Amino acid sequence: MAAGLLEGMDIARHLALIDELCFRPFPAEHGPSRPGLVKAVLESGHGLCGGDPGERAVTVEQYEKERDALCERLAERWGEPALWNLQTVLLRTEREEIPEPWAALSARARVAYLWEAQGTGRWLALAVADRDETDEVQLLVVVTEEAPP
Repeated sequence: MAAGLLEGMDIARHLALIDELCFRPFPAEHGPSRPGLVKAVLESGHGLCGGDPGERAVTVEQYEKERDALCERLAERWGEPALWNLQTVLLRTEREEIPEPWAALSARARVAYLWEAQGTGRWLALAVADRDETDEVQLLVVVTEEAPP
């Protein structure tokens, strides 16, 4: 299968999941998700924890391309996203209480693309988690009722 076609299928699959997360009820129990918040891993590198930095860099670049393709499609729905520097949020966690999911996201990713999903009362963040080299690289989506700080 051609890489472009495969990427298109992944984008369609990711968009379907994002739609589901934006409109389904939030979980009532604590767990990986919690009331008012749901997180999903769209893609995850395997075996990259503390592994070859070159392989890790290739995976980060691949996930950034997927993130950017998703951003284009989501921008058609909700307008251009806000680009949010999570380094600033991470620095703020040292001196103030940053609500979840924003504190945890800032510890995992460097930037996030944000939208207020129109008509849902929810915020959506799309990010590549690559900050911790001892953790897997992941393409993440977070949907929450908590506005960014």
